[in-house]
Amino acid sequence: MAQTLIVSDPKIMMGQPVISGTRITVDLILEKLSSGETFDQLLQAHPRLTREGIQAALNFAREALRADVVYPITESV
Repeated sequence: MAQTLIVSDPKIMMGQPVISGTRITVDLILEKLSSGETFDQLLQAHPRLTREGIQAALNFAREALRADVVYPITESV
């Protein structure tokens, strides 16, 4: 069985989802990618991070958005 790459433990980063074996949060990965950083830049900045970890973070976020939750979108004025 493959090791789960995304874990949540109340003792690590206050329970935020992180890459297993690190304190790198899914939120941090999404933030950096959305600001234009590449996989290679992330890997260079975080040596314990792997391509599989980045992909797992993206998959986690995708699955989280599939939950039956409505996210109201407001227009900026």
